[in-house]
Amino acid sequence: MNGTRIIIPEVRRVIDFPLKVGESPTWDDRTGDLWLVDILAPAAIRLRADGRVDRFDMPVKIGCLALCESDDVAVALENGVHLMNPRTGALKLFCDPDDGRPDSRLNDGKVGPDGCFWIGTRDEAIPQTGNARLYRVMPDGSFATIIEGNMMTSNGLAWSPDGRTMYHSDSSGLFAQVFDFDPETGATGAPRRLHDFTPEEGRPDGAAMDADGFYWIAGQQGSRLNRLSPEGGVIEAYMMPAKGPSMPCFGGPDLGTIYVTTLSTDNNGVFEHGTVLAFETGIRGTPVHRFAI
Repeated sequence: MNGTRIIIPEVRRVIDFPLKVGESPTWDDRTGDLWLVDILAPAAIRLRADGRVDRFDMPVKIGCLALCESDDVAVALENGVHLMNPRTGALKLFCDPDDGRPDSRLNDGKVGPDGCFWIGTRDEAIPQTGNARLYRVMPDGSFATIIEGNMMTSNGLAWSPDGRTMYHSDSSGLFAQVFDFDPETGATGAPRRLHDFTPEEGRPDGAAMDADGFYWIAGQQGSRLNRLSPEGGVIEAYMMPAKGPSMPCFGGPDLGTIYVTTLSTDNNGVFEHGTVLAFETGIRGTPVHRFAI
């Protein structure tokens, strides 16, 4: 906490309907739409630039989504990665890297500078056993396991503006780490611990990267977004009017608006529905990569 600047931004609510577990906000720079998922609904949701809302109900839990070069949307479901037609909602199985492993489901994911869809899993065992993984899904449908073992909830994926550092967190392990990254080949170096989170800072959840190279990560159950320097210090904490912020993303025409999904939770004895929040800080984000299919 030493040296952390506490900021209370002017936050507005973006939607007027409740979410169970809001996650994976993703700005579409081609259309001005904001995509997100509700993991337990389960559904993918599009907030159109003109105010309309499209809801695509899913057959099983959805962990995250990614925009594709083809304008399809890749959705990471409990039973594999599917391609969704955003006009019809039709789903087509693309691949299933987790292959029905027990006590596991696809969770947080994001497209990297290499054009691949990086997707982590959550260990669903009670208590957790450390079986979470991180997969790299290639545009041809093949995939590779990047992290295996000693991880409980893969989360927090983001890349530095130059694409040479990959950020990642373990929400249940309460830490963030970084990897050297080759944006051409997707090769990663050995992990380096970036930050261990205190209860006050919250559980490290979904994340985004700003244009200055600072890592924004949701402080789940801490009512905040933590802005970390490349060296790992929490330089700023943006306080949210919700206990359970789950993931930020940058959007708007100049990537100057921060959107934050939240989940339903108990807030000091009062039940709080999940929602989508937005605010501005004068800080811009980095463009979202698209799955190269």
